[in-house]
Amino acid sequence: MNSLERVLALLDVFTEDRLEWTPEQLMTELGYSRPTLYRYLKVLKEAGFLTSMPSGGFTLGPRVVEMDFLMRKSDTLARYAQPHLESFAADYPCAALLVRWYGNKLLVVASECVTPGLENDYPRGRPLPLARGAISRAIMAHLTRRKLLATIETNLPELAAIGLGADVEKVMDGLRKIRRCGYAVAHGEVTPGVTGIAAPIFDGGNSPVATLCVTIAGKHATPEMTEAIGKRVRDVSAELSGKLAEDRRAA
Repeated sequence: MNSLERVLALLDVFTEDRLEWTPEQLMTELGYSRPTLYRYLKVLKEAGFLTSMPSGGFTLGPRVVEMDFLMRKSDTLARYAQPHLESFAADYPCAALLVRWYGNKLLVVASECVTPGLENDYPRGRPLPLARGAISRAIMAHLTRRKLLATIETNLPELAAIGLGADVEKVMDGLRKIRRCGYAVAHGEVTPGVTGIAAPIFDGGNSPVATLCVTIAGKHATPEMTEAIGKRVRDVSAELSGKLAEDRRAA
């Protein structure tokens, strides 16, 4: 790896399950020499990306919050989607999510939640599992064949475990049906007792860049309500895709 990749790898070790690292732990995890690690830590701390703790460890720093503020102001998709998220939350006892897809990650970037008795498990900034749930399938169903085959082969055991198919072709068949329908539905795969309904969002390209998803308690998710929400999610996603495509053409 070059120096930039090493710095990014250092930031990538911070997760919800591991919020603080000592230099010794980082050297063990990343394999960096002590002088190299301390040079990167010094740069990242001075830039505000890391903060040193009294315990001797490091956590993410205030620069991350500053960049999140700037992203909120600059993310046109989030601005376009916000009224729709609020509308879904007003009309249904649900959580409405806007989820960005980048690399091999799905990340919630905006959400509105009205779920009596239930907490939204996926607020802004929390990543979602790649191979489970309606959001994942809404993305996978619209990938190019090359990308899709690689994703299926990597995640086949988990895809088989949730009943999507025991081999690549069966998974492909299921994803083709989702593509024709225009939205994906999953029951209890990410959060027990919760149904997810999601559709892809495009920006003028061939691969999706995000999804719009509505999650609702299984007791409310009758077939009629699921279909109604699914068609609405599909239509709103198409509207958002059209706006992003217009922005790209105008750029």
